[in-house]
Amino acid sequence: MIEASGTAIILADDLVNSDNCKTTHGLIRKSKRFRIMGIVDEKNPGNDAGVLLNGVYKGIPVYRSVGELLEFLDEKPAYCLVGMATAGGIITPYIIKHGISALKAGISLISGLHNFIGENNDLIAAARAGGSDLIDIRNSKPRNELNFWKGEILSVKAPRIAVLGTDCNLGKRTTAQLLVDNCLENGIKAEMIFTGQTGWLQGGKYGFILDTTMNDFVSGELEYAITTCDKKESPDVIFLEGQSALRNPSGPCGSELIVSGKADGVILQYGPGYRYYQGFEEIGWEIGSVRDEMELVRLYGSEVMAITLNMTGIDPGKEKEVEEQIRDSVRIPVVNVMRDGTDELFSLVESLIKKFKKA
Repeated sequence: MIEASGTAIILADDLVNSDNCKTTHGLIRKSKRFRIMGIVDEKNPGNDAGVLLNGVYKGIPVYRSVGELLEFLDEKPAYCLVGMATAGGIITPYIIKHGISALKAGISLISGLHNFIGENNDLIAAARAGGSDLIDIRNSKPRNELNFWKGEILSVKAPRIAVLGTDCNLGKRTTAQLLVDNCLENGIKAEMIFTGQTGWLQGGKYGFILDTTMNDFVSGELEYAITTCDKKESPDVIFLEGQSALRNPSGPCGSELIVSGKADGVILQYGPGYRYYQGFEEIGWEIGSVRDEMELVRLYGSEVMAITLNMTGIDPGKEKEVEEQIRDSVRIPVVNVMRDGTDELFSLVESLIKKFKKA
């Protein structure tokens, strides 16, 4: 992966209401790689980003433009991060507009979009004018450096828990990271294998960007990340960040983590407020039942340990009722992580580790 770290600002387009800003949300919560100094968001200026996200002050100001933000800051940031995951990975006029401002000011632009900023003529010209760089982190490794699956996963000593979901944008990565943090706070050495752009931007040490990797090598890159992590860190547990969903028609994903990564357990992120897969509401492509998803995980060779909830679209006054209905249906722990934390999940993780050590 590309080496980059230091001070940074983020480009976001309505971080409060847009599902496309999950990268921004993750970076507001945590980043070991970058020190976030501020956010450019035309729709939410004059606020603290943490307060906007979840009511927790982070000291990250939101301004309308790069120019306004630079006037406020005591030092110029080294990087400007594209904090959006746009539909189809396109470079929007919004990104070009503010990206040009950053580049001309001598701030290098980093993007995880499918369309490469390094191939956009307007951004190339701005980078030349400002003496700054265009960095595409979704640029795959050369083919001769990609790893093919070898079966070395069988030698991994640490149990693996995959955090999967019933759709995109439900909080799989956030749940995985909160679990890592809880484990570390309780003396359990935990690591996470990142599989998306945000995981890298947040400072993930082990992983790869799954959806930019040639299909033949996805399982091998996953295995390589897990085995390298296991050998170098000797963790008590490894969490695997899921992408998309097992039955998402636009890009089914997750079986690799169960089969090739030999996940010993699965935590399934579920959004009861969503009837259709996000982006496919108009054609009415319905999300299958959570019980069916659990059965699919079982058929792939693992077991769902718990259901974690994303309550978007559910009336706050009915959350408890919906939660109980799901609990009665699945007969396993059901946790609203953003409301109740991960202590109940930690107990399950701890039990799996003990079981694994006895085997």
